[in-house]
Amino acid sequence: MAVAAALPVPAAAAAPVPAGPAAARAADPAFDFNAPKVLATNLTVPWGLAFLPDGSALISERPSGRVLKLAPGSTTPTEVAKLTGPVSTGEGGLLGLAVSPTYEQDGYVYAYYTSSSDNRIVRFKLASPAQQEVLYSGIPKNTFHDGGRIAFGPDGKLYATVGDAGTRTNAQDKNSPSGKILRMNPDGTPPADNPFPNSRVYSLGHRNVQGVAWGNGQMYATEFGENSWDEINHIVPGGNYGWPNVEGKGGEPTYIDPLVVWQTREASPSGAAVVGDTLYAGAVGGRRLWTVPLDGKGGTSGAPTAVLSGTYGRIRTVSLAPDGSLWIMTSNRDGRGSPAATDDRVISFPKKSR
Repeated sequence: MAVAAALPVPAAAAAPVPAGPAAARAADPAFDFNAPKVLATNLTVPWGLAFLPDGSALISERPSGRVLKLAPGSTTPTEVAKLTGPVSTGEGGLLGLAVSPTYEQDGYVYAYYTSSSDNRIVRFKLASPAQQEVLYSGIPKNTFHDGGRIAFGPDGKLYATVGDAGTRTNAQDKNSPSGKILRMNPDGTPPADNPFPNSRVYSLGHRNVQGVAWGNGQMYATEFGENSWDEINHIVPGGNYGWPNVEGKGGEPTYIDPLVVWQTREASPSGAAVVGDTLYAGAVGGRRLWTVPLDGKGGTSGAPTAVLSGTYGRIRTVSLAPDGSLWIMTSNRDGRGSPAATDDRVISFPKKSR
């Protein structure tokens, strides 16, 4: 571990620290966080969220293996699939969801889940969810650090975040999927233009990434730290982000320093979305939504600020909906939160009137 992660934290470091030259402004959220709309209640640890072409949302429940569909204007999700295979132990179970960019032609929904023996990525059709096509299996599992977020990037490739599964050294091993962000073709094969030949590995040196997002051609990821620093990283092909040799900013030329670091009690950042010039990151440990101003070039342009502090508890997932609203999903029934009577919930926030 780099010395930077082991130093005592002075009181002044309790606030988030942006990387690079600090601009005079904070994030200017595009959404009205004083006008929430509760879209669904009484869910059990919702985790993955993806939208169909008709605007309906697909939601995964981590412990149950259910995929729910929430139609536009509805507040009653309906079960459209119950996947066989997910095993919910610790942080595992049915995690991320993604919808094929060509869904209207192929009808594919993608899922990342923990099975009895591994983590794996599959695809299926809602009309026949039992007929799963396994795209990539054998990803090491554990009761914690399973990663689990999947998303299609602007390039049409499928990205998957994989935790170190408790074996820290694997994060630096290019032959292991653990502690990585993976990039693959929609059929699960490694793209020819990946940074390492015949490999799905896109970036390495991660502890447990649970959020990826793109804006202005740049890719960003949220990362759980260990005891000192959580991170927002700008992801580049082949980049090494230091874990387990560095937590937070190590200042070592071998590794890429994060854009933003927080003390772990302030964040534990999970799902992320970029809208305009702002990155939104849900915090499960910090029980808030962080807004991070971006410069459009892979850096920040000011200090992050928090909204919804303590309002909804643990925020697991953040996504921009097709109607332009921002959605969050809570994770208060995961054994680490304090559930409200109607948890877990899906909540949306409208765009601000300009």
